[in-house]
Amino acid sequence: MNALRNKVQLIGHVGQEPEIKTFEGGKKLANITLATNESYTNAKGEKVEQTEWHRLTAWGKTADLIESYVIKGKEIAIEGKLTHRSYDDKDGVKRYITEVVISELLLLGK
Repeated sequence: MNALRNKVQLIGHVGQEPEIKTFEGGKKLANITLATNESYTNAKGEKVEQTEWHRLTAWGKTADLIESYVIKGKEIAIEGKLTHRSYDDKDGVKRYITEVVISELLLLGK
């Protein structure tokens, strides 16, 4: 049961071109957004489509793969863990971010 703690699996389409940052020593960070779609029928019998946006980050070799093969609109499957962090913006207001740190990436589609 330990393996099921803080595990996120998503399949969706990349919402924008990946943002790649390279740090001293060559370590890379990739930031992407992922759209997942869900559809259901409401009480009136109408089909409703709902899109959720997810913020994703990846480090190291996974970031290298994203830099080389992932573009806006690409369908991918990811596995990772949910993380939360905060920072103070330029006006001194505390901002909170929830994101998924990718541990596994699978390229789907064409």
